[in-house]
Amino acid sequence: MRIAMLSSIAWRTPPRHYGPWENVVSLLTEGLVARGIDVTLFATADSITAGKLHAVSEKGYEEDKEIDPKVWECLHISGVFEQAEQFDLIHNHFDFLPLTYSGLVETPMVATIHGFSSPGILPVYQKYNGKVFYISISDSDRSPELDYTATIHHGIDLNHFTFNPEQGEDLLFFGRIHHDKGTREAIEIAKRCGKKLIIAGIIQDEDYFKRYVEPHIDNRNVVYVGSADPIKRNQLLGSALALLHPIHFNEPFGLSVIEAMACGTPVVAFNRGSMQEIIEDGKNGFLVSGKEEAVKAFDRIKEINRADCRKVVEDRFTVDHMVEKYIDVYKQVLEKTKREDHRPWGYYQVLSDNEDHKVKRIVVYPGRRLSLQRHYRRSEHWYVVEGKAVVTLNDRDILLRWGEAADIPKSTWHRIMNPGDKNMTFIEVQTGDYFGEDDIERREDDYGRI
Repeated sequence: MRIAMLSSIAWRTPPRHYGPWENVVSLLTEGLVARGIDVTLFATADSITAGKLHAVSEKGYEEDKEIDPKVWECLHISGVFEQAEQFDLIHNHFDFLPLTYSGLVETPMVATIHGFSSPGILPVYQKYNGKVFYISISDSDRSPELDYTATIHHGIDLNHFTFNPEQGEDLLFFGRIHHDKGTREAIEIAKRCGKKLIIAGIIQDEDYFKRYVEPHIDNRNVVYVGSADPIKRNQLLGSALALLHPIHFNEPFGLSVIEAMACGTPVVAFNRGSMQEIIEDGKNGFLVSGKEEAVKAFDRIKEINRADCRKVVEDRFTVDHMVEKYIDVYKQVLEKTKREDHRPWGYYQVLSDNEDHKVKRIVVYPGRRLSLQRHYRRSEHWYVVEGKAVVTLNDRDILLRWGEAADIPKSTWHRIMNPGDKNMTFIEVQTGDYFGEDDIERREDDYGRI
């Protein structure tokens, strides 16, 4: 299975601090590679992965303001689709724009919808409904106008989150500073509870920050610590009494919620969007309708067993759970879109198909080989046009380099192998009176097709 993983280029993959989409893409990519799946990550050039990395943008445009987002997004996306034939599947994590390329290639696409930024983008998803396989990140974030292959909740690497059995004293707001996330309400709730509030996150709305947040920052009762890297995040989440999540929108998922629970910290959240799918009221936090209920919830916050918070994540929201569910989806999609021209060893394109001859352009992946086989009704001529090949003719091996060729007479046992570390391409010319697949006798095969 060869996967093209399309990440965002707003931030590095994985992100240094903020970057929820890039974080999920990184966890999924590394989990797939660890299971032996061939993944090419399309991300910024400074990204880090155990898979293959393809990049056109040196950095994320949120980290280098001289980068024009639209220009480099277009170049980034086109880089995937210009190589689409090399992959069994494209997994899009980059919102709606890549969908508009999907009809131009035969390679199937899975698209994880990380929330709808506005109703205005829905027509794009509607147009490619049925062509692209949609994944929702929560049941609550599904559009009734779209068909979905699965809901797959995000998962996190528990090794990055230290369980702290001891309750802290301070409240924490962890997320982008914006009206949607309710930073202003978090300050009001904390003051009503008589608790210190620590705020961590990027300032996404500067005017909102200056008007509703900055006037309250006194570094005593309200402290702003900026955007937290993974080490600081672990410390903040683990040492809090509770995470405040007073959202004003239907949260598609909420990574910070499960990250807090992984550290043992319960969450008090406004009951919108996916919160009912993550928080079990009274067990790992409280679902509230507004500020008044949030304040009252803190009278019961010490009833929460921090070990229960951690266990909910262990049981439902680990990276292993997420990776296995995506692998199941990939298998379903490849079964539904089974392509004759894609094989475990590579892929081919028929260039000419006539009564007395057939011509194919065949690509063989590094280290792969076709079966040892022979034909009775056709001869073949192989001409290497990229890389090098080891050709077996009966009991003899021949090394072919670029521009060299070999003839395969009828009834000759033959196979071709790519010994290199890059794709090998050759042109196969078949001549005879029949070119069907049933004129193949296999003696050895790496893929169980004897």
